[in-house]
Amino acid sequence: MALITRLVATGDRSKKVKVYLDGKYAFSLEADLALEAGLRTSQELSQSKIDRLDHANHLKKALAAAGCLLSFRPRSEHELRQKLTQRGFDAVIISESIEYLKEHKQVDDAAFARYWAENRTAFNPRSQRLLQLELRQKGVTADVAEETSSEIDDEAGAYAAGAKRVSRLEMSDYEDFRHRLGEYLRRRGFGYDVINRSVKRLWDEHAHKE
Repeated sequence: MALITRLVATGDRSKKVKVYLDGKYAFSLEADLALEAGLRTSQELSQSKIDRLDHANHLKKALAAAGCLLSFRPRSEHELRQKLTQRGFDAVIISESIEYLKEHKQVDDAAFARYWAENRTAFNPRSQRLLQLELRQKGVTADVAEETSSEIDDEAGAYAAGAKRVSRLEMSDYEDFRHRLGEYLRRRGFGYDVINRSVKRLWDEHAHKE
């Protein structure tokens, strides 16, 4: 057993409590966790209690870090695991954090895949094939990635992507226009036939405006 001899609340924004055992600094806890645990001076702590507090503290920190990441945009489970690993959390804490977030519907790979597809379609169109590859790289299962990407219309996507690019291209030479716009669409994963139709459509529409 160890005796709590001092509790010191930090005055900074981190809101932590420094715990001193038997006259020496032992560890720090998130302030609300220390309050929940009912820590007080002259209280005795067993090693198992200290270990549980340490575990709870790391879990709370991991959930806070995950919450910060999710505040910017949805994340796949794989992405969150990578980010939390990079921040130094161990595998057990990460797994518990992910399970908690999944139970509370804050991490859902199917919902993430839909978000990613909608975002790409609206702002940076690419082909079904390339979208499916991106989702797989994000750790989304093959079934979910395939189902989500199958809803993408390559014809509409290639036209939308090309339309955003046309203003940067010279409209006096069709062959140069076709080559440059075709390469641009190819890098976004679109197939040969789709590219040809989109290039021809965009040339016809914009060349007539010149």
